Amino acid sequence: MGSRTGSGMRKTLKMILFKNSADLRNFLEKNRKIKELKTGFVPTMGALHDGHISLIRASQAEAGLTICSIFVNPYQFDDRKDFEKYPVNTESDILLLEKAGADLLFLPSVDEIFPPGKSLEKYEIGYLETILEGRYRPGHYQGVCQVMSRLLTLINPDHLFMGQKDFQQCLVVKQLISLLKLPVQFHTVPTSRAPDGLALSSRNSRLDPGQRKQAAAIASTLAYIKSTFHGGDPAPVLRIAHQKLEVSGYKTDYIAIARAQDLRPLVSWDGKEKAVALVAAFLGEVRLIDNMLLN
Repeated sequence: MGSRTGSGMRKTLKMILFKNSADLRNFLEKNRKIKELKTGFVPTMGALHDGHISLIRASQAEAGLTICSIFVNPYQFDDRKDFEKYPVNTESDILLLEKAGADLLFLPSVDEIFPPGKSLEKYEIGYLETILEGRYRPGHYQGVCQVMSRLLTLINPDHLFMGQKDFQQCLVVKQLISLLKLPVQFHTVPTSRAPDGLALSSRNSRLDPGQRKQAAAIASTLAYIKSTFHGGDPAPVLRIAHQKLEVSGYKTDYIAIARAQDLRPLVSWDGKEKAVALVAAFLGEVRLIDNMLLN
């Protein structure tokens, strides 16, 4: 892959890989002073796909230096088995990022991000931690905030790019940026989808061929909501949507229509306020999430 250029850094074609925080920080500080480059940051948990590459492309359009991280954060998994089954494809991820033209890759160990003996802080993210993903995955968003606070403080990017598929996570990270008063511009990149509409996700690789055929129902159900619901009480359309998912083999955690601004549930919609439909459901042991803006 290339020759090592230091204890925490190696050259991989045009992309430089860092495993050590201090080496990455020193590199970024030197290049900011010399080249005055705007930096874009794409945080990931690996098992990369075209959706991640769309984030890299979005960063390249805004910034002179694009940094990607791969870190499977144990603290944002409420289910240990889910953490253990999360796909890890590091070598193919590196090749994919090289091909996409990413400039830097940060690939830290757990101890590098969370040094042993240090207690974990708690962030006041309020309502977002109690609903939807927060309700069904207790502690998940504290884990997200704990890792993102460390990555953002270390990298100090000018731009941050995350995918719309994790809609609630985007709102949580925006709130974290506000809490920490970080000078970073947040960009939500539209969800990348397969030809049948399924949102691209690292977890899709865990679906067997039969489940993969069933999986498109989650997107078609959201499309049904968008085409059918134009205002008023959302309860009737949500009941039908829930039935559609059940018939397609899903076990639903939630399906909801909420204000896009803060995910407050809509009891009655005027059709004008920005709204989003969100769903989380299981196909077998694989939990999939998706969402669709309604206007």
